[in-house]
Amino acid sequence: MIKSLHIENYALIESLDIELRKGFSVITGETGAGKSIILGAIGLLCGQRADTKSIKTGAKRCVVEAEFDVGQYGMGDFFQQNDLDFDGTECIVRRELTSAGKSRAFINDSPVGLSTLKELGERLIDIHSQHQNLLLGKEDFQLNILDTMAKNADRLADYQQQYHALRQAEKALADAIERAKQSKDDEDYLRFQFNQLEEAKLVEGEQAALEEESELLEHAEEIKQELSNAVACIDGGEYMQEGQEPLLQQMKTAMAALRSISDKMKTAEELANRVESCYIEMKDIADVISQEADNIEFLPERLEQVQERLATLYALEKKHKVDSVEELIALSRQLSERLMLIDNSEEVIEELRQKVATAKKKAVAMAEELSKQRQKAAKDVEQRMVENLVPLGMPNVQFKVDVRMDTERLTATGADTVEFLFSANKNSALQAVKQVASGGEIARVMLSLKALIASEVKLPTIIFDEIDTGVSGSIAEKMARIMQKMGEQNRQVISITHLPQIAAMGTCHYKVYKQDKDEQTNTHIVQLDEEERVREIAHMLSGEVLSDAAIENARALIRLKVRSEK
Repeated sequence: MIKSLHIENYALIESLDIELRKGFSVITGETGAGKSIILGAIGLLCGQRADTKSIKTGAKRCVVEAEFDVGQYGMGDFFQQNDLDFDGTECIVRRELTSAGKSRAFINDSPVGLSTLKELGERLIDIHSQHQNLLLGKEDFQLNILDTMAKNADRLADYQQQYHALRQAEKALADAIERAKQSKDDEDYLRFQFNQLEEAKLVEGEQAALEEESELLEHAEEIKQELSNAVACIDGGEYMQEGQEPLLQQMKTAMAALRSISDKMKTAEELANRVESCYIEMKDIADVISQEADNIEFLPERLEQVQERLATLYALEKKHKVDSVEELIALSRQLSERLMLIDNSEEVIEELRQKVATAKKKAVAMAEELSKQRQKAAKDVEQRMVENLVPLGMPNVQFKVDVRMDTERLTATGADTVEFLFSANKNSALQAVKQVASGGEIARVMLSLKALIASEVKLPTIIFDEIDTGVSGSIAEKMARIMQKMGEQNRQVISITHLPQIAAMGTCHYKVYKQDKDEQTNTHIVQLDEEERVREIAHMLSGEVLSDAAIENARALIRLKVRSEK
């Protein structure tokens, strides 16, 4: 629950600090004083979208920070999963927004993304604003309430995993059918392409080898002449130029010269040996070059064969828009696989159909179990809603949860369609609550539903923004008692109200007011003491001018709250 709240430079708020208490508290103030502004700031802590227009005029940034006591709500898993510091008791959440549009969020001084902040916010605070009454007509909202009461969270998560598997299987089947249809249309062309590649008898590395051989055959005479020249330079021969002495002969002369002075120079023998090693290596090189020259032949027929083969490969590569034989071979394999799928498409499709049937059977079984639990919870919700609504001025109320299952229409939430049916009067047919309930009746229905959910969910803080719309008098008092009871369940319940009957029931009373300062209007909030509280409630009863009767009525309302607590 919120222990303290700090707001700085947000809308009409220059600086606001307030400590909040557990139990049932109320916030009052004139229309336009800034109650909704405070709710908007709290919404930022819950991950709601930030708007630079919210920054107070003239300020460079706004800051909203709250300290929460979460020691008894089992949230350790959240902090562990998100690698956040946590002392097991307190949590500090901060949101900063700059005039440049930059938004930052922190949990226990660690920066986090908005998705993480929103996840934590959903576990910390439930803000019920007036527009949320519209949710009462939404099927998913009604279904969510039913699942909450049925404790279906784990079952629903398991079902949704199976539902996802079913959808994947159905997609795989649809894709296979579409591919088979497309492939059937293209079969003749695919088979022609495959056969053409198969007839080419492609071999990896063939193209590079043929290109090398083609180059050799095209320049055979030139290559043979240059190899012979090289041999002549090293070892002599018919191609040696006149007056030129072969390299090997020169090396022999050099060896003899060095050895002739070996007795006079210590290093001469070593140098001679090194020259000899070079001589042996050069002689071997000359022999290899000579063999290469002997192997070179100009073969016009072979050159023609090589060039024809290369022309075939180049034509195939151009046709299929690839750059190598290896890519042609890969394409051939792909075509082979596609043709195999065509040949075996019926078997593949039938196998996928079996997978879909199996996945659907599992999903249906899980959806039926969900529905069974929802049907049980529906009876409990019906009974408890009537018990809550009768004291709220609806002695003849009827409330029914209509759960209809259709396993042929599986959705991400199961096979059920849920609708809340309602009647506040005798002999009136049950109809969808959104169609027949008045504004005041919807407010009471929503409060009763929130009370039900609060009994099942460990939610630290619930804030009601004018849940009392459309009600007054004793009904407002009874609604206040429900919120008061909710606040007794180790929870913080805050009601923003215009009704004195509700304001008088709060354990703590806060007032929001505006004040003009330096040509600016600022919003403030303050906790009222007992006498201030009496006067505030009296104003709510009588208006701007206080009467003795209004003050006495205010005291009577507060005494009524004290008696109810006893």
